[in-house]
Amino acid sequence: MRVLRQVSIGLGVLLLLIQVVPYGRSHENPPVSGEPPWNAPRTRELAVRACFDCHSHETRWPWYSHVAPLSWLIQNDVDGGRRHLDFSAWDRPQKDADEAAELVEKGEMPPGSYLLAHPEARLTDAERRELIDGLRATLGEGERDGGDGGRKR
Repeated sequence: MRVLRQVSIGLGVLLLLIQVVPYGRSHENPPVSGEPPWNAPRTRELAVRACFDCHSHETRWPWYSHVAPLSWLIQNDVDGGRRHLDFSAWDRPQKDADEAAELVEKGEMPPGSYLLAHPEARLTDAERRELIDGLRATLGEGERDGGDGGRKR
């Protein structure tokens, strides 16, 4: 019992100490500089619900995103998501835009860890199909040869 108490106190102290690590605390949402030419309002609506927290400058930062080590994981996910596809920076190259529909279709996006904390992002089969079709119409799919409307540069 004494060892368990000491381990618990040690873990508590460690949890408090890691709060001073600066990474994962800059929860800024840069200004939106452009969005894709959505094929339909419904596509954007579904993307907002299932994708925008990691793939836009409209990230919602819940209370636990301020507590390390979760803040580190969440910041890393948002940074990586924006790097691959950023719906709010359409004036910049979006190297993975044409793969978005395929990743949703394969069930890789949104990731399961995100869905655990955000049940509102779960899409029905019909909504998933709508999003896939809408992303294909909006962003395209597969390799582009230059006539891509700025989607993949």
